[in-house]
Amino acid sequence: ADPVPPPRLSHGSMGGTQSLALPLGKGPHHVGCTDVMVGHTQQGLFLRLFYPCVPRAGAEQPLWIPRYEYCSGLADFAHCSRRWCAPLLNLTIGSCRVPVSWNGPFKPCSSGYPLIIFSHGLGAFRTLYSSVCSELGSWGFVVAALEHRDHSASMTYFCTAEAGREEWIPYRRVPQGQKEFYFRNKQVHQRAEECVRVLRLFKDISSGKSVTNVLRQDFDLSVLQDSIDLTKVAVMGHSFGGVTAVLALVKEPSFRCAVALDAWMFPLENVLYPEVPKPVLFINTEKFQTPESIAKMKRLSSRNSQTKIITILRSVHQSQTDFTFLTGKLISRIFSARGTLDPYKGLDITSRAALAFLQRHLNLEEEFDQWDNLLEGIGDSVVPEAPFCRSNL
Repeated sequence: ADPVPPPRLSHGSMGGTQSLALPLGKGPHHVGCTDVMVGHTQQGLFLRLFYPCVPRAGAEQPLWIPRYEYCSGLADFAHCSRRWCAPLLNLTIGSCRVPVSWNGPFKPCSSGYPLIIFSHGLGAFRTLYSSVCSELGSWGFVVAALEHRDHSASMTYFCTAEAGREEWIPYRRVPQGQKEFYFRNKQVHQRAEECVRVLRLFKDISSGKSVTNVLRQDFDLSVLQDSIDLTKVAVMGHSFGGVTAVLALVKEPSFRCAVALDAWMFPLENVLYPEVPKPVLFINTEKFQTPESIAKMKRLSSRNSQTKIITILRSVHQSQTDFTFLTGKLISRIFSARGTLDPYKGLDITSRAALAFLQRHLNLEEEFDQWDNLLEGIGDSVVPEAPFCRSNL
């Protein structure tokens, strides 16, 4: 078994012990991580980058919740009072770290790493999928985890041109009297366009353009210039981010495939289904999907034999986020974060199925095809299609 860092324990005021030990990636590469913000307006981009790095003794590990403001955002999103919930979240999970090297030295790759652009779910932000992003990084991918600015993140911000000033963008609920579909549809288009802009950003870096990171990290983006293969780009996301990934395939021909984790298909307009040109891997959890959502996925799989739908048994919607690794009762209750499937096993299934799919559609010369069976829903704790469709098989 891979070494797992010891859980960092802190005693919550509710008496329960809270621990978060995010898993180390199982692939051959050490993983580094940095934050990138481009532009001084809401139209800029904000992302966390995971990448293969050179191991360095005593490397700093980044905080999982990067700022206290995100605790306030999570409290709001969970319909809890900021006054007690934000400090409690900060106390219980505020000191958790991600087991990657903060600003670690990038490991160059002459053949170029494939690129994955990752889109978060509703009420999430760029760091809440660190376990799956760092796992993919450990297998030789550069992963850009976006923080969307369409008011779907529980909290985000940009830095204005005025030195040191930050403008925070809170989560926004559907306004009263407005139909949810129209509100969410507008958001999903903005999110997919942000994914496309991230790809353009990497094209700029690869062509040697100087890109300024307004966060002034100790990480020079130009080191990526000759090490990313922009012919091998995929888009991935969870929930609202899953449907964002599907829409990004329509907007940007350079994306060769999408991996959609428990996609929330509701916000996508029907006329777009025939327009999805590339294969999608839908990895669903057992408890979240509706028959309507599955029917939308099946519309895509009936048009493209390479589109796959699988379901991980004994998992819940949050099983594909880092919250599943939180063992405290309080947090698990607020975010209903645990299925009965072991979270490490769930992450294994998710990442291996994704790797097998990415090898197939990005033409990678790796050995990820050893997990091809998962794409057919063959294996322990996984089934083809969706549980309530199984009676039709």
